[in-house]
Amino acid sequence: MGRDTRSPPRLWNLIAISAIGPMALNIFFPSMPGMMTVFDTDYATVQLALTLYLASLATAQLFVGPMADRWGRRPVALWGMVLCMVGTVVCIFAPSIQILILGRVIQAIGACTGIVMSRTIIRDMHGLDKAASMMGYVTMVMVIAPMFSPSIGGFLDQAFGWQAGFVFVLICIILVLGASVSLLGETHTGTYQAEGIGQMFVGFVKLLKMPAFNRHAFQISFSSGAFFAFLGGAPYVSIQLMGISAAEYGLYFMAGGLGYMAGNFLTGRMSERWGAEKLITFGTLMGLLGGVELVIAYMSGNFNPQTLFGGMALIAFGNGLCLPSGTAGAVSADRDLTGTAAGLAGFMQMATGAGTSYLVGILLSDTAAPLVIVMAASVAAAFLLNIVSLKLARPHQELH
Repeated sequence: MGRDTRSPPRLWNLIAISAIGPMALNIFFPSMPGMMTVFDTDYATVQLALTLYLASLATAQLFVGPMADRWGRRPVALWGMVLCMVGTVVCIFAPSIQILILGRVIQAIGACTGIVMSRTIIRDMHGLDKAASMMGYVTMVMVIAPMFSPSIGGFLDQAFGWQAGFVFVLICIILVLGASVSLLGETHTGTYQAEGIGQMFVGFVKLLKMPAFNRHAFQISFSSGAFFAFLGGAPYVSIQLMGISAAEYGLYFMAGGLGYMAGNFLTGRMSERWGAEKLITFGTLMGLLGGVELVIAYMSGNFNPQTLFGGMALIAFGNGLCLPSGTAGAVSADRDLTGTAAGLAGFMQMATGAGTSYLVGILLSDTAAPLVIVMAASVAAAFLLNIVSLKLARPHQELH
């Protein structure tokens, strides 16, 4: 699995390696309420299997990007899939909630390589607007897996038990790894960085001093924060408080996936024509409108599965517009640190997601208010950050 000089990866291969992480994350949701009984624990403890997955996914990306700049994209992606496979096996045979959480951490560390490498490889091969377009297409098709994962997980849970979802993930990883060994070519054409961990943090500091990187990295972090808050709280709110089944939750969840796909499709079609900046502004505005819808529905007493998942669909549509473009902008801040930028931006995004998910998990009790507040605050922050950053950037651009 060492460095390879084969032809550049095929688009569907990048889609497949980047879909493993979201699929492994999402297929678990319908089983979460039932695991309180299976492992004789409370929801906050079960929710750690989500929160620590996100935290591990975030932290590992700090190292995956620089590793790819040092050793190449191909070996990092392939060994990451092997690690993800090991973590999935641990989850399947977990005798306790603690071992299950450990398996989820290992699974996340491995899965993050596909997410980071797909972004890095695309930026290796394309310019900014074209990269945004390609990322839009990748995430549009990639979202099919996590969109259907809760539905698959819900049905598998009811038919065979909670382990069945992890078995499904394991089969998918084996298939993707087998294909990638043959097809995933190396795209790192520059100098292979040989610096140690100290130089890696020098790269982080350099990026964090760049306004262009900060603007895009924080924007995608807050935009994603609403989605991850939803992931952390929606299973409890919809299944425990609203009384729908795990299978129904999976079907409702598809509304958000369809909204995200629609935004990704529009990004893929229009990015080169409109430019990444306009798509980010429009996307953050759509997210803000989704947050407003949730607040109005809750305060008017009309909060139900339709308004909850409808508001999430609008937020997801906005994310489909602003996340690919924002990610392309972040990884374009310094062409010598493409992998490092992808890892750092991914860390910031997932760390914010882990924070909002955990916050919702510990605040939820007999009301959905914490979920609504955190989601609305997150999309509002993304919108305001983008608007303020644009206004601050214009005078600087005029001086140049």
